Amino acid sequence: MREGVGIGVGPYAELTFDSDGDVDRSTQDAVAALEATDLLVFAHGWNSDRSTSTRLFDRFYAPFPGLVGSGVRLGYVGVVWPSIRFSDEPIPDFDPHATLAAPSHGTALDPATLRALGEFWPGRVAELDRVAELLEDRPESAAAFTEFGALVRELAGVDAVDAADPPEASDASDAADAADAGVAAVTAVAVPAVRDVPAVFTHDVLEVCRAFTEGLIEAGALPGGAAGPGFCVGGGLRALWSGAKELLRQATYYQMKKRAGVVGERGLGPVLAELAGHRPALRIHLIGHSFGARVVSFSLRAVPDGARYVKSATLLQGAFSHYAFADRLPHDKGSGGALRGMQRRVDGPVLACHSPYDSALKVFYPLASRMAGDSAGLLGFDERWGAIGHDGVQAVPGAPRISLDTALRERLPETGCVSVDTGSVVRRGGPPSGAHSDICHEELARLVVAAGRMGR
Repeated sequence: MREGVGIGVGPYAELTFDSDGDVDRSTQDAVAALEATDLLVFAHGWNSDRSTSTRLFDRFYAPFPGLVGSGVRLGYVGVVWPSIRFSDEPIPDFDPHATLAAPSHGTALDPATLRALGEFWPGRVAELDRVAELLEDRPESAAAFTEFGALVRELAGVDAVDAADPPEASDASDAADAADAGVAAVTAVAVPAVRDVPAVFTHDVLEVCRAFTEGLIEAGALPGGAAGPGFCVGGGLRALWSGAKELLRQATYYQMKKRAGVVGERGLGPVLAELAGHRPALRIHLIGHSFGARVVSFSLRAVPDGARYVKSATLLQGAFSHYAFADRLPHDKGSGGALRGMQRRVDGPVLACHSPYDSALKVFYPLASRMAGDSAGLLGFDERWGAIGHDGVQAVPGAPRISLDTALRERLPETGCVSVDTGSVVRRGGPPSGAHSDICHEELARLVVAAGRMGR
């Protein structure tokens, strides 16, 4: 059974969710009909459209048939959910017309990205057209930046009162945990006295744009000194429109981060629980890239107590907190991560694959994740804001840290969190995201097979 056009492995089916986590029932039925002993469930990260997601699934899944043992019958699932990828974020060896060089459109939005934004934020044509106009014209005006910031906040769904009057949170770790849970703004779950509003939406927009411009310089997307050492309001503002474009990108990340948690917990998790209820012998292996790693991780919240159908989870360049699985946060012993203890719902290891060459997670994720009200400067973020795809699992006692070579050469731990440095293969990609999408490697397929005990 091959449901997906362009997929070279089978049986294959796609599982489709909307932004609220509601499943397309026809796709759920297609997945339920797959005949397999082991089901690979791969959630994409940011992608511009369904065809991009399908081609990514095809590339990633290609090595698997030749890696598993004779008693393993694989079924392949591609989890499709509403997300977006700017066209200047190429996937190495994947986009036939993309290069790994710096984007050629400068601060302007290319047609493909503008179309993708329109699909990501439907019904906001006027706002997006004005945002595109400002990014193309780059007016040297503080008022233009103020207008741009207001438009981006509106697109991101940030309440104007929250943005203008950030909370005085009694506990910054509660704010971080609420932000990483991604549920306060979209479900009944909320943390008292804390609003889920990152500092990038609450600080002065010129300060934010300059911070992102400096981040782009660090990531190699701009020449050094682009912001100018003598920056001041009213002079040299044109250079900061590069940071303004990054602010728009981060607004999409903010939305995707919240959306991924909802899709995982309310959508994917219950669907897999229902499937396992009907087919108790089925072994399920979760795979997620970027925000898709967040999707599959939050699906663990829907695994019933005592259930053992999830046999492994492989998180590729996960775009969520490295403290997510911690029972206690280092900076607040009274609080835990948004997914504290969820690794115990996997009857096998949870692999957190990370790479130092991922600029999206090394440079920009901390900026987008910092919460309003923190006393440090915008660029003065510390380790509490790190991503699991940048430096692996943190603050989980007994969680080993190994290289990819070691993981493939030696037997993996049977349970618990394991951080795997995949920088030996996940290392290529141009600015601004670096190697974030460099995931189509046989070595990573072998890692999934090893985690799931499916090898020959």
